Amino acid sequence: MKNKKQLFEDLIHGVFLILGLITVGCVLLITVYLVVSGIPAIREIGLFQFLFGTTWESTATNPSFGILPFILTSVYGTAGAILLGVPIGFLTAVYLAKVASPTIKNILTTAVSLLAGIPSVVYGLVGMLVLVPGIRKLFQIPDGASLLAAIIVLAIMILPSIISVSITALEAVPKEYEDASLALGATPIETYFKVSVPAAKSGIAAAVVLGVGRAIGEAMAVMMVSGNVPNMPSLFQSVRFLTTAVASEMSYSSGLQQQALFSIALVLFLFIMLINATLNFFLKRSKEG
Repeated sequence: MKNKKQLFEDLIHGVFLILGLITVGCVLLITVYLVVSGIPAIREIGLFQFLFGTTWESTATNPSFGILPFILTSVYGTAGAILLGVPIGFLTAVYLAKVASPTIKNILTTAVSLLAGIPSVVYGLVGMLVLVPGIRKLFQIPDGASLLAAIIVLAIMILPSIISVSITALEAVPKEYEDASLALGATPIETYFKVSVPAAKSGIAAAVVLGVGRAIGEAMAVMMVSGNVPNMPSLFQSVRFLTTAVASEMSYSSGLQQQALFSIALVLFLFIMLINATLNFFLKRSKEG
C-alpha cells in the first residue's frame, strides 16, 4: 500500500516537474528567438541611433529607425496609468474587503470580474467613441486621440487585477491582528490602514506588479485611442507605444523594417523583465526587513 502511494506521489511530482520545465523552456525559447531576430537590425542601424533616435520613418526612401519616442511613450503611459489606477484600485479593495456590506461586496466584486473579462478591443472601441471625443471637447484640441486617452484606458484596464489580488491579500490577514488593534482603542479605519494593509503589503505589491505588466503589454486598446503616430510623447498629442509600433506595421513589413520591429519586441521584452526584476527585488527586501 505504501509503495503504491509513494509511486503515485512520485508520478505527480514528475508531472509537476515536467510542466515547470516546459514553462521555463517556453520563456527561454521566446528569449532566444527575440535575441536572434532582433540583434541583426540593431547591428545594422546602430545601437545608439536605434535607442536614442527621435525619428521613425520605416517606409521612407531613406528609412530612419529611432525608437526613443516609443520608449518614452511607454514609460509615461505606464507610469500615468499606475499613478491613476493604483490608488483607485487599492482604496476600492480596502472598501470591499473591510468596509462594504455583503450585498454591496457581492455586487461590486461581480462587476470587477466582468470588467476583467471584457476584451481589450472593447475597451478601445468605447474609448475611441466616448473618451476621445470627450477629451477633444473638454480641452478644445484638434484630436482627442492622445497619450491622456491611452493613460485613462490603461488605468481602467488594470483595475480588475489590482482590486482582485488586493482583496485576496487583505482577506488573508488574520482577524486576531485587527481584534488586537481594536482592543487597544484604534478605530476601524485606523486598524485597516495601519494594521491590515501593512500585513498584506506583499500581496498588494504583487497586485501592482500585475497591473504594471498589463499596462506595458497592452496593444489593441492603446492603438485605438492614442492616435498611433510616432511623435515624442505629449499629453494631448497622438503617440505610439512600443507594443503598438510592432502591431501596426508587422503585417506589411519586410527586410530591415521587419527586423527592426523584432528589435522593438526585444527592447520591450527586456524592459518588462527589468521592471519585474526591480519590483521583485524591492518586494524581497521589504519581506526581509
